[in-house]
Amino acid sequence: MAIQIGDRLPDIELRTMGEKGPEPVRTGDLFKGVRAVLFAVPGAFTPTCSAAHVPGFVVKADELRAKGVDRIVCTSVNDAFVMDAWGKAQNAEELVMLADGLGDFARAVGLTQDRTAAQMGLRSQRYAMIVNDGVVEHLAIDPQGLDQSSAEAILARL
Repeated sequence: MAIQIGDRLPDIELRTMGEKGPEPVRTGDLFKGVRAVLFAVPGAFTPTCSAAHVPGFVVKADELRAKGVDRIVCTSVNDAFVMDAWGKAQNAEELVMLADGLGDFARAVGLTQDRTAAQMGLRSQRYAMIVNDGVVEHLAIDPQGLDQSSAEAILARL
């Protein structure tokens, strides 16, 4: 079952790129005491994710911050090296590019999809959340397209 509004995010160890390479990040620490937007994509460098989803949050980062968002986090079932390269390619310096390499977080929040037929294995669904001090305030899942989890849709919910 997918995580629900009012639920606390699971405390999972993921990775982000540091100065000396991949570094562990606990989701419990990352979301503690902040209001954040967390959005997930099926894969780095994939068409919709690269052409619209991440760029939307990059362009709207200042507007999100003006509405009280302290942190914008993008996660995908990719490794920290890929997430770092993708973040650089997307000019996403203001975003935390969070690698869920084994899909642990996607499984823990109940938002996975099986993309085995496309040779992608288990991936995250496309979604966005507004999280306040680790608790889900809003959850928008996009089974197809990018209507519910876009930066514009999240801005409208803040």
